[in-house]
Amino acid sequence: GRDRAFARAMATTVLRRLGGLDAIIAQFLERPLPETAAHGRAMLRVGAAQLLLMDTPPHAAVGETVEAASMLRKSAGFAKLINAVLRKVARDGVTLLAAQSPGTDLPAWLYTRWRATYGEATAAAIARALQHEAPLDVSVRGDARDWPQSLGGALTPTGSIRLAEGGGIDALPGFAEGEWWVQDAAAALPARLLGDVQGKAVLDLCAAPGGKTLQLAAAGARMTAVDRSAERLERLRENLARTRLEATVVTRDALSLKIKEPFDAVLLDAPCSSTGTLRRHPDVAWLRRPSDIQSLADLQRRLLAHAATMVKPGGILVYAVCSLEPEEGPAIAEQALKSGAWTHAPVSCGEIPGADAFVTAEGDLRTLPSYWPEIGGLDGFYVARLRRSSAT
Repeated sequence: GRDRAFARAMATTVLRRLGGLDAIIAQFLERPLPETAAHGRAMLRVGAAQLLLMDTPPHAAVGETVEAASMLRKSAGFAKLINAVLRKVARDGVTLLAAQSPGTDLPAWLYTRWRATYGEATAAAIARALQHEAPLDVSVRGDARDWPQSLGGALTPTGSIRLAEGGGIDALPGFAEGEWWVQDAAAALPARLLGDVQGKAVLDLCAAPGGKTLQLAAAGARMTAVDRSAERLERLRENLARTRLEATVVTRDALSLKIKEPFDAVLLDAPCSSTGTLRRHPDVAWLRRPSDIQSLADLQRRLLAHAATMVKPGGILVYAVCSLEPEEGPAIAEQALKSGAWTHAPVSCGEIPGADAFVTAEGDLRTLPSYWPEIGGLDGFYVARLRRSSAT
């Protein structure tokens, strides 16, 4: 119930602002906590988050954190220290927080990459956007303009509906009837680059949890959805049942997939570092290592090469990643084009209403968390459209 929701909010707040909270706590510690003090460190972070970011009254934030620390064997020895540090955070923390630069909340290696890729101003804007919770967007199977009022939301420039409240979606009108599904506005763009799919055979590789499969099935495609995770495909099956849409669902690693007939079009939303979705999954920033980006780029290259065997000559493949890292986006598309298996099918301005700002000079799509700041931001995606060459 309420306690669980508060615990969840506390955990995501700590993860979202971890770098900044740690920097403030460090200023009030005479010496760094030992490696073995994980529980004590966690208590300090939780207390500081309540004091600085969650509107918890100071006496409650300090008192309850110290009490909780005293009750746990692994943090009891730090209770006095936690009390002293949190009192200082309560006194001076707000001033220190306000003075921090936006990149403080992120691992230094990641923020350094973004500054190199996007420049100082954009990197700072992305970091600021990641300090906030992501809103909830839905895709509608009919005319989206009919729905904002009954869903208590607003139409986004690209035609998704952004809900004003995040919780209790299954009680909203049209949910049980399968009129819409949850899907970030940026995640709804790749499928639209396949154009008119009515009656076409379309393959969605790495399909779970299935928003893109639902989009394409609703647009009249004959869908095959493939993913290696049976558990995540269960959600797709539930959504297919709820929306009464049809798709052939296959649990298989995309790299070992063999098909009888090539498809008219393929959508490859490849596994990636997910640095474009840190608003939703702030833990990812701290779980990733710089070396992951190279190993994921290798996987993406292999997936794209394998996907070439699944598209008819002249057919379209849309490649997408929810990563902000150039090695996983433009570099992959560029290499694929050099292989001779593909030609570029650039995206033109005006093709997706409301998305002109996302069209790059090369004719790909790039969304950033810092876009649409006035309505709550956007997940970061890179999307390229390729056409299967007839020659190879």
